[in-house]
Amino acid sequence: MNNQNFSDEMSLKNSIESPGSTSQGFSGNGGSVVEEDAAQSCTGDGKSSPKYGFSVGDSGYKVMDRGGRIRCSFQDMGVNTRQTMAHVKNAKTGSSGIPVKIITNLFGLWLPKDWQLYQYRVEFSPELESRRLRLALLYSHPKFQLKAKAFDGATLFLTEKLESHVTELSCETRRGETVKITVTLIHQLPPSSPACIQVLNIIFKKILKKLSMYQIGRNFYNPSDPIEIPQHKLTLWPGFAVSVGHFESRVMLCADVSHKVLRNENVLEFMTSIYNSMDMARVAETCEKELLGLIVLTRYNNKTYRIDDIEWSVKPTDTFQKRDGTQISYEDYYKQQYDITVSDLNQPMLVSQLKTKRGSSTVEPRVALLVPEFCFLTGLSSRATSDFRLMKDLAQETHLTPQSRQQRLSRLADSIQRNQDARLELETWGLQLGCQASLTGRVVTTEKILMRDVIMPMSAGDWFRDMRNAKVMGAVPLENWLMVYSNRNAELDHNLMQCLRRVGGPMGFRVEYPKVLQVPEGPLAFVRALRQHVNPELQLVLCVLPQSQKDSYDAIKKYLTLEHPVPSQCVLARTLSKQGMMMSVATKIAMQIICKLGGELWAVDIPLKSLMVVGIDINKDAVSKSSVVGFVASTNVKLSRWFSRCVLQKSGTNVADCLKICLEGALSHWQKCNGHFPARIIVYRDGVGDGQLKMVVDYEVPQLLSVISECSPAHRPKLSVIVVRKRCLLRFFTEANNSLQNPPIGTVIDTEATRPEWYDFFLISQLARQGTVNPTHYNVVYDDNGLKPEHMQRLTYKTCHLYYNWTGLIRVPAPCQYANKLTFLVGQSIHQEPSLELADKLFYL
Repeated sequence: MNNQNFSDEMSLKNSIESPGSTSQGFSGNGGSVVEEDAAQSCTGDGKSSPKYGFSVGDSGYKVMDRGGRIRCSFQDMGVNTRQTMAHVKNAKTGSSGIPVKIITNLFGLWLPKDWQLYQYRVEFSPELESRRLRLALLYSHPKFQLKAKAFDGATLFLTEKLESHVTELSCETRRGETVKITVTLIHQLPPSSPACIQVLNIIFKKILKKLSMYQIGRNFYNPSDPIEIPQHKLTLWPGFAVSVGHFESRVMLCADVSHKVLRNENVLEFMTSIYNSMDMARVAETCEKELLGLIVLTRYNNKTYRIDDIEWSVKPTDTFQKRDGTQISYEDYYKQQYDITVSDLNQPMLVSQLKTKRGSSTVEPRVALLVPEFCFLTGLSSRATSDFRLMKDLAQETHLTPQSRQQRLSRLADSIQRNQDARLELETWGLQLGCQASLTGRVVTTEKILMRDVIMPMSAGDWFRDMRNAKVMGAVPLENWLMVYSNRNAELDHNLMQCLRRVGGPMGFRVEYPKVLQVPEGPLAFVRALRQHVNPELQLVLCVLPQSQKDSYDAIKKYLTLEHPVPSQCVLARTLSKQGMMMSVATKIAMQIICKLGGELWAVDIPLKSLMVVGIDINKDAVSKSSVVGFVASTNVKLSRWFSRCVLQKSGTNVADCLKICLEGALSHWQKCNGHFPARIIVYRDGVGDGQLKMVVDYEVPQLLSVISECSPAHRPKLSVIVVRKRCLLRFFTEANNSLQNPPIGTVIDTEATRPEWYDFFLISQLARQGTVNPTHYNVVYDDNGLKPEHMQRLTYKTCHLYYNWTGLIRVPAPCQYANKLTFLVGQSIHQEPSLELADKLFYL
């Protein structure tokens, strides 16, 4: 692969170009369809459409939007929630637990004592429409040539203050026209300000580029050092994700290892395999179903695109009009521009819709036409992720041990220090990369699992073996149920029934013989049988499916959650045919059935006796793309029974606007079960993306408070809202036996790596059997419960024990995972709001 073919992906993403650079490209079909190079091109005569976004030096990276608005990924930094909570204003750390030394993937970033950014407004007279010309004139002026700077055509950042508050300069264009430049100081910004943090992030992106890495999405990868997995036709590009942030006491760089998965299969080969495997009449429909929405990589320029459509009528031999007015075919263009040859001249073209240029007056959609032969699929298909062998081989390369991860991070730091260009970039801005930061964490006390007897788990991360001979907290006898299976699975059905009765006894779960129904093969056979035999008295329907057919599964779930609400359990025949695994499988199925009947498996000690815990998550509906909001709330003091509600929103955003009706339903159900309202409500909000923290504080929290305010003052619950983030760059290691290992389960980090403006902490609650553990970040954005920080941390840790679909700890509180499972079922299979008759049962496990 020729690295000369790679170009800066950010120039497409953000429509930013370096001053003085040129672009070539073409447009076709009247300009409505363009190749991405043409989308970037602009002439040097000052007539291009204005584009906005700071660029650092000549790197072309966007810093912020027009008018100085912070980009969404940095908006969370401006949300200071801690100042509103009196009980954590001075201290937000806990004290209980065993201290443990933690090594992080944070690197100190040393700045001069009085380092700051000076923000200037820049005006040109006469006014210049071309942003590119404005950049070129400012960069070329002797006043700024040797200075570290960030400029977007209107606002300038400097690390050195100019002599005067207002500086007037003049310069000439290539045409000899005199232009007056007026530079006015408007702000002095400390290193902790969001604008400064953004500039620092852009600087490090530029540094990674100087290390011969290429940006794909947010991360940087090294295509010159690929990892091949030939048995699965996969290639991994190793790389890094980096982010500069202001932590408790200083600015630091966070770096983590990343991998980009590429399939060694281009789209043409994928389409050909479909063509060879089915009737011609279904090829186009199947190709569109399989390909639309996927991300592809064009290796000739190292850019990624989403496939939005397939243009079956356009071929590589078709021509289009270039900017100079000449006609050229797609085939010849790729040969001239990239020296690559199209082998199949009859293949259709892929259509990818590009982002509209900021500030552009063009109303026509900007799209790129791509040759399938040159587009390589990225990521993994659903079929691939269900391939155990493939995922195991992939995990061996991507799931790095703490020691291996640390070695890669050390090599990155060394590369930055040894590379002359990278080091010069740091020095120009007055920066110095320091050593990795270490801190002190705490390991909280191990929890006891409460069943009908008290059990200390053999393993703090997994107590499945303990479950086999221990009675669950409470189980409803299974007396009236229906078992449906296909003709060829009669023996498997009989074995499952016997095993369920055998494992149920020791667990305290009585299982009677079911009504058995044998149906013929076929995706609709199960639903036809259910329509004839399901009645309101049934407790459960268990279906043994002959094969993994999504249509059949979806039809069963739709019927039994919408038309005739009855808890259901679907089992694949191949799961029941595993030799020597039947008792283990039956135990897990029995546990799920107990939950779906409204039973309780285990509990942990909850000191707060009138507490409701809520989990909220949002996913997208696979068909309508609308938002699916999952709301799951506890209904008893042991946090072992749950009320579940799912609402579909047409907006398609990650904003929940249905929380009032959901909380009202949960409080009504709690009162029905307990005779009074809970004294405290703690809400865990999962699924919050970058830049959405303010939305939770300003829009979602008031919805919850409006419900509470309607309660009488004597029975008004106190509320806490905690944002849960599973995806974070931070990693933590402990040192043992001259090597790095994962921290123990129950490790809490609430110093150094947290943010000063937030009441936040990290918790490691899951057992990582392979690779490096991912900590979960918790940010308390509203709190009038007034619990001590260590009590909030301990309570959060306790809720991670209560997910009944896994006999062990999970990485998020149980109600969050329940809400995630609920939204997944609705978004993938039933696409409607489930019947409220099932709201008091975990029917979606």
